[in-house]
Amino acid sequence: MSLALQDLRNNMSNYKRATFEEEEVADIPADGTISPDSVEVGFRKGGIQLMGPLGRRTQLEVVLAGLLLASLFALFGCAVALGIRYNRDPARNLCLTEACVTVASKIVEALDRSVDPCQDFYQYACGGWIRKNPLPDGRSRWNTFNSIWDQNQAVLKHLLENATFNSSSEAERKTRNYYLSCLNEQRIEELGAQPLIELISKTGGWNITGPWDKDNFMEVLKTVSGPYRAQPFFTIGVSVDPKNSNSNVIQVDQSGLFLPSRDYYLNKTANDKVLKAYLDYMVELGMLLGGEKNSTQVQMREILEFETALANITVPQDERRDEEKIYHKITIAELQTLAPAVDWLDYLTSALSPLELNDTEPVVVYAKEYLQQVSDLINKTDRSLLNNYMMWNLVQKGVPSLDQRFENAQDKLLESLYGTKKSCTPRWQTCIGNTDDTLGFALGALFVKATFDKESKDIAEEMINEIRAAFKDSLDNLGWMDKQTRQAAKDKADAIYDMIGFPEFILDPKELNDVYDGYDVSDDNFFQNMLNFYNFSARVMADQLRKPPNKDQWSMTPPTVNAYYMPTKNDIVFPAGILQAPFYAHDHPKALNFGGIGVVMGHELTHAFDDQGREYDKDGNLRPWWQNSSVEAFKNRTECMVDQYNQYTINGEHINGKQTLGENIADNGGLKAAYHAYKSWVQRYGEEKRLPAVNLTNDQLFFVGFSQVWCSVRTPESAHEGLMTDSHSPPKYRVIGTLSNSPEFAEHFQCPLGTPMNSGHRCEVW
Repeated sequence: MSLALQDLRNNMSNYKRATFEEEEVADIPADGTISPDSVEVGFRKGGIQLMGPLGRRTQLEVVLAGLLLASLFALFGCAVALGIRYNRDPARNLCLTEACVTVASKIVEALDRSVDPCQDFYQYACGGWIRKNPLPDGRSRWNTFNSIWDQNQAVLKHLLENATFNSSSEAERKTRNYYLSCLNEQRIEELGAQPLIELISKTGGWNITGPWDKDNFMEVLKTVSGPYRAQPFFTIGVSVDPKNSNSNVIQVDQSGLFLPSRDYYLNKTANDKVLKAYLDYMVELGMLLGGEKNSTQVQMREILEFETALANITVPQDERRDEEKIYHKITIAELQTLAPAVDWLDYLTSALSPLELNDTEPVVVYAKEYLQQVSDLINKTDRSLLNNYMMWNLVQKGVPSLDQRFENAQDKLLESLYGTKKSCTPRWQTCIGNTDDTLGFALGALFVKATFDKESKDIAEEMINEIRAAFKDSLDNLGWMDKQTRQAAKDKADAIYDMIGFPEFILDPKELNDVYDGYDVSDDNFFQNMLNFYNFSARVMADQLRKPPNKDQWSMTPPTVNAYYMPTKNDIVFPAGILQAPFYAHDHPKALNFGGIGVVMGHELTHAFDDQGREYDKDGNLRPWWQNSSVEAFKNRTECMVDQYNQYTINGEHINGKQTLGENIADNGGLKAAYHAYKSWVQRYGEEKRLPAVNLTNDQLFFVGFSQVWCSVRTPESAHEGLMTDSHSPPKYRVIGTLSNSPEFAEHFQCPLGTPMNSGHRCEVW
């Protein structure tokens, strides 16, 4: 297999990466979380050209005509009639291209002019959008980019269902077969629960649904978490060693909870409705698989109590941010002493077969105390309960590929957990999401060839360099940083490697085929395709251990509308999906492009210097490279930000400023770098024309463009889940928190000192 095979690892292990926006996945992943919206996620998926919120061309033409007329009136001084003062804006200073008029109409539609921008800039920038975008049925949240993904899905549907589909790439044909197998609901309904019942039997049975004939803890653990990639008790993976970025290493971390956060189990009063719905879901699934009602209820309650015990020893996210503290490199023999309930050499040898391991093999452990405690918990728990819990984990891996009854059962849980009513998502959309999760690079090849503008890559490269230069310039103005650390920070910024659009190998049929070589896909058995993928991904993971990391490896697929920073490689990645409006369009004003994709670039670059990223040097190694005085000054400044965001509330519930610290640092630093890069561009090329009808200066447009990226609506339940699990602040405070720390924002919107958007108490790290 070629080196490109390593790129497939994006779907096969948990990366310690910093993303621009929260990610959700279609399946129930190894860490035990569950996603409400298999495909309707914020910025996860990509798209092509953004349609306006009006949708239909005839309506758009009406708006265009109206805006052009408004612009002409403005030129003739009809300010009173229009309520817009254009008499000071001669024709030569207005951009009246179709692109400018169209984007102006979208910006005006999203604004709420009745709100004072110095009081609540999020409501000012997004109030109109929120009024015009009620939450669609079946969705837990909706934002400006769900519509992009919806359109993108339609393009991918056309590509995969095209009667003339003809590809020279076997990988692309596998992608089509996988999609068609997911789409074949008749076959899925015919099979019913039988595929999973057979898998349970093959694994030794489940006391809940029938005879339990394998009273062997280790054998079941190896089967469930090896070829089927379920992760009861803990996760294992192979990834870059943070303290030796030129090698891969086995990594072990905490795991085992089905609900998204430990808080759901431990704060029973606040989450009683969810816990009841979860137990009902467990019982319904057990009965669908053949369990008797009373016995199933008793045993499922025991599993839930066991998960609650796991939640008690699980370390909260906000206590795991210092990677220097949680990194422990030990041997398998030492791991055996730490957590003796598991035969680790046997377990890891099985999981990483056919590799040869011995007890001197190094392992990086991220949850030392947890593993010690989970070992004690395993030793004192009845074997039948342990078996029931492990099989419950296996069941969760199979359920997404079963018939409508299982989907209906999940819908009821999702309504309680995320506030969604029964999903209205067409089957084909769900299947596009599943295909992207499984064969995303092959699907990405189809996407890129059909939609990606190659020129975008060159322009993005240029913008990144402009933002990198602005960030480095700002380092010279940081009085709190010593000279030696400042120079090292500049060296790290220079060393950040950027990857844009897509990995080149996907356009080479042989390379692409090599990536998926060994993954068998049929067009009529979705459940088997899923099992085959779990087996295949386990083999790929094992294959990485004795190989050096591939520096060009991607961990997001090309259609993804997101971006990320990877500290162990010191790289920033911008998939094709995000290089589009409203983030970027070649014919939009630079103020919007810098406020959109420019802030994204600055955000990811700043992640290299957030509270976690700063612990890694320019070569991606976790080691101290700061002088102590600068470390202390940095921590003092981050405390300001923690306190600031702790004060913000959603539905009366506070943001966790410590949990969201890294993303808040990146938001603030990214905005600052992008704005300064924009001003440098203006100095070089001169002031650009203004948009018609918007009545904003270009500096103001930069801040509005940034803010409108985050216009969104969300159910209270989903907002509650986000506060507990997401490392990003809610969209409203990604706008308010960041802009209230910007002196340039306060200056251009003339916000008086003491107003909410210019309180006089600013937090600044970078």
